[in-house]
Amino acid sequence: MNAAISSAEDRMKKTVQSLKDSFAGIRTGRASASLFDKIRVDYYGEKSPLNQVANISVPEARLIVIQPWDKNLIGEIEKAIRSSELSLNPSNDGKVIRISIPPLTEERRKELVKLAKSQAEQGRVAVRNIRRDGNEDLKKLLKDGEVTEDEESRYSEELQKLTDSYIGRINQVLEEKEKEIMDN
Repeated sequence: MNAAISSAEDRMKKTVQSLKDSFAGIRTGRASASLFDKIRVDYYGEKSPLNQVANISVPEARLIVIQPWDKNLIGEIEKAIRSSELSLNPSNDGKVIRISIPPLTEERRKELVKLAKSQAEQGRVAVRNIRRDGNEDLKKLLKDGEVTEDEESRYSEELQKLTDSYIGRINQVLEEKEKEIMDN
Protein backbone atom coordinates (compact mmCIF):
# COMPACT_ATOMS: atom_id res chain seq x y z
CA MET A 1 0.00 0.00 0.00
CA ASN A 2 1.16 3.49 -0.79
CA ALA A 3 2.60 5.57 2.09
CA ALA A 4 0.17 8.44 1.36
CA ILE A 5 -2.79 6.06 1.74
CA SER A 6 -1.35 4.48 4.86
CA SER A 7 -0.80 7.90 6.42
CA ALA A 8 -4.32 8.98 5.47
CA GLU A 9 -5.80 5.84 7.04
CA ASP A 10 -3.91 6.45 10.30
CA ARG A 11 -5.23 10.01 10.42
CA MET A 12 -8.79 8.84 9.69
CA LYS A 13 -8.56 6.26 12.51
CA LYS A 14 -7.48 9.02 14.89
CA THR A 15 -10.39 11.20 13.74
CA VAL A 16 -12.93 8.46 14.54
CA GLN A 17 -11.26 7.80 17.91
CA SER A 18 -11.31 11.51 18.70
CA LEU A 19 -15.03 11.60 17.91
CA LYS A 20 -15.64 8.62 20.22
CA ASP A 21 -13.67 10.39 22.97
CA SER A 22 -15.69 13.58 22.57
CA PHE A 23 -18.93 11.56 22.59
CA ALA A 24 -17.88 10.04 25.94
CA GLY A 25 -18.14 13.55 27.39
CA ILE A 26 -21.74 14.02 26.22
CA ARG A 27 -23.93 13.26 29.19
CA THR A 28 -26.74 10.81 28.77
CA GLY A 29 -29.22 10.07 31.55
CA ARG A 30 -27.02 7.22 32.75
CA ALA A 31 -24.09 7.60 35.17
CA SER A 32 -20.68 6.97 33.62
CA ALA A 33 -17.16 7.56 34.93
CA SER A 34 -16.11 8.68 31.42
CA LEU A 35 -18.14 11.88 31.91
CA PHE A 36 -15.23 13.15 34.00
CA ASP A 37 -12.42 12.33 31.54
CA LYS A 38 -11.92 15.97 30.60
CA ILE A 39 -12.15 17.37 34.15
CA ARG A 40 -8.88 18.64 35.59
CA VAL A 41 -8.34 19.33 39.29
CA ASP A 42 -5.83 21.73 40.81
CA TYR A 43 -3.54 19.34 42.69
CA TYR A 44 -0.72 21.22 44.43
CA GLY A 45 -0.43 23.73 41.60
CA GLU A 46 -0.75 21.14 38.81
CA LYS A 47 -3.87 20.60 36.72
CA SER A 48 -4.33 16.82 37.04
CA PRO A 49 -7.02 14.61 35.46
CA LEU A 50 -9.70 13.76 38.02
CA ASN A 51 -9.21 10.02 37.55
CA GLN A 52 -5.56 10.41 38.63
CA VAL A 53 -6.40 11.99 42.00
CA ALA A 54 -9.56 10.07 42.92
CA ASN A 55 -11.40 6.81 42.52
CA ILE A 56 -14.57 7.21 40.42
CA SER A 57 -17.24 4.54 40.81
CA VAL A 58 -20.80 4.05 39.58
CA PRO A 59 -22.66 2.06 42.26
CA GLU A 60 -26.10 2.74 40.72
CA ALA A 61 -27.43 3.70 37.29
CA ARG A 62 -27.90 7.36 38.31
CA LEU A 63 -25.22 7.80 40.99
CA ILE A 64 -21.51 8.50 40.77
CA VAL A 65 -19.24 8.36 43.81
CA ILE A 66 -15.85 10.08 43.74
CA GLN A 67 -13.41 9.21 46.51
CA PRO A 68 -10.31 11.42 46.48
CA TRP A 69 -7.07 9.80 47.56
CA ASP A 70 -6.24 13.03 49.41
CA LYS A 71 -9.21 14.29 51.50
CA ASN A 72 -7.97 17.88 51.11
CA LEU A 73 -8.95 17.73 47.44
CA ILE A 74 -12.70 17.44 48.02
CA GLY A 75 -13.29 21.19 47.63
CA GLU A 76 -11.13 21.40 44.50
CA ILE A 77 -12.90 18.43 42.90
CA GLU A 78 -16.34 19.89 43.67
CA LYS A 79 -15.27 23.23 42.22
CA ALA A 80 -13.94 21.58 39.04
CA ILE A 81 -17.16 19.60 38.54
CA ARG A 82 -19.40 22.63 39.16
CA SER A 83 -17.41 24.77 36.72
CA SER A 84 -17.52 22.10 33.99
CA GLU A 85 -20.16 22.09 31.24
CA LEU A 86 -21.74 18.93 32.69
CA SER A 87 -24.34 20.86 34.73
CA LEU A 88 -24.00 18.51 37.70
CA ASN A 89 -24.37 19.37 41.37
CA PRO A 90 -21.97 17.39 43.58
CA SER A 91 -22.40 17.00 47.34
CA ASN A 92 -19.90 15.65 49.85
CA ASP A 93 -19.84 14.22 53.36
CA GLY A 94 -16.20 15.09 54.03
CA LYS A 95 -14.93 11.74 52.69
CA VAL A 96 -16.60 11.16 49.33
CA ILE A 97 -18.41 13.21 46.71
CA ARG A 98 -21.77 11.95 45.49
CA ILE A 99 -23.29 13.08 42.24
CA SER A 100 -26.84 12.19 41.36
CA ILE A 101 -27.43 12.16 37.61
CA PRO A 102 -30.85 13.68 36.94
CA PRO A 103 -32.91 12.22 34.10
CA LEU A 104 -32.70 14.25 30.91
CA THR A 105 -35.67 16.22 29.66
CA GLU A 106 -36.81 15.66 26.08
CA GLU A 107 -35.60 19.14 25.17
CA ARG A 108 -32.14 18.48 26.65
CA ARG A 109 -31.93 15.13 24.82
CA LYS A 110 -32.62 16.90 21.52
CA GLU A 111 -29.92 19.49 22.30
CA LEU A 112 -27.43 16.69 23.05
CA VAL A 113 -28.32 14.89 19.80
CA LYS A 114 -27.79 18.18 17.94
CA LEU A 115 -24.39 18.56 19.62
CA ALA A 116 -23.46 14.97 18.71
CA LYS A 117 -24.52 15.55 15.08
CA SER A 118 -22.41 18.70 14.95
CA GLN A 119 -19.35 16.85 16.30
CA ALA A 120 -19.94 14.00 13.83
CA GLU A 121 -20.11 16.49 10.95
CA GLN A 122 -16.79 17.97 12.09
CA GLY A 123 -15.38 14.44 12.00
CA ARG A 124 -16.72 13.86 8.47
CA VAL A 125 -15.19 17.17 7.33
CA ALA A 126 -11.86 16.15 8.91
CA VAL A 127 -11.95 12.81 7.05
CA ARG A 128 -12.70 14.59 3.75
CA ASN A 129 -9.81 17.00 4.40
CA ILE A 130 -7.53 14.00 4.98
CA ARG A 131 -8.73 12.58 1.62
CA ARG A 132 -7.96 15.91 -0.07
CA ASP A 133 -4.46 15.95 1.48
CA GLY A 134 -3.91 12.36 0.35
CA ASN A 135 -4.97 13.19 -3.21
CA GLU A 136 -2.60 16.18 -3.21
CA ASP A 137 0.21 13.89 -2.05
CA LEU A 138 -0.62 11.46 -4.88
CA LYS A 139 -0.61 14.28 -7.45
CA LYS A 140 2.81 15.37 -6.16
CA LEU A 141 4.11 11.79 -6.45
CA LEU A 142 2.77 11.66 -10.03
CA LYS A 143 4.39 15.00 -10.85
CA ASP A 144 7.71 13.81 -9.37
CA GLY A 145 7.49 10.63 -11.44
CA GLU A 146 7.30 8.32 -8.41
CA VAL A 147 3.98 6.78 -9.53
CA THR A 148 2.39 6.27 -12.94
CA GLU A 149 -0.97 7.78 -13.91
CA ASP A 150 -2.60 4.34 -13.55
CA GLU A 151 -1.14 3.92 -10.05
CA GLU A 152 -2.21 7.43 -9.08
CA SER A 153 -5.73 6.71 -10.31
CA ARG A 154 -5.86 3.36 -8.46
CA TYR A 155 -4.54 4.92 -5.23
CA SER A 156 -7.04 7.76 -5.57
CA GLU A 157 -9.86 5.21 -5.85
CA GLU A 158 -8.48 3.37 -2.78
CA LEU A 159 -8.40 6.65 -0.90
CA GLN A 160 -12.04 7.31 -1.84
CA LYS A 161 -13.07 3.84 -0.61
CA LEU A 162 -11.19 4.47 2.63
CA THR A 163 -12.94 7.83 3.00
CA ASP A 164 -16.36 6.26 2.44
CA SER A 165 -15.54 3.55 4.99
CA TYR A 166 -14.50 6.02 7.70
CA ILE A 167 -17.48 8.30 7.06
CA GLY A 168 -19.61 5.18 7.47
CA ARG A 169 -17.91 4.49 10.81
CA ILE A 170 -18.57 8.05 11.95
CA ASN A 171 -22.23 7.68 10.99
CA GLN A 172 -22.42 4.41 12.92
CA VAL A 173 -20.82 5.95 16.04
CA LEU A 174 -23.26 8.88 15.78
CA GLU A 175 -26.24 6.54 15.41
CA GLU A 176 -25.18 4.61 18.54
CA LYS A 177 -24.74 7.83 20.53
CA GLU A 178 -28.13 9.19 19.38
CA LYS A 179 -29.79 5.94 20.46
CA GLU A 180 -27.99 6.08 23.82
CA ILE A 181 -29.13 9.69 24.40
CA MET A 182 -32.74 9.13 23.36
CA ASP A 183 -33.24 5.75 25.10
CA ASN A 184 -32.25 6.76 28.62
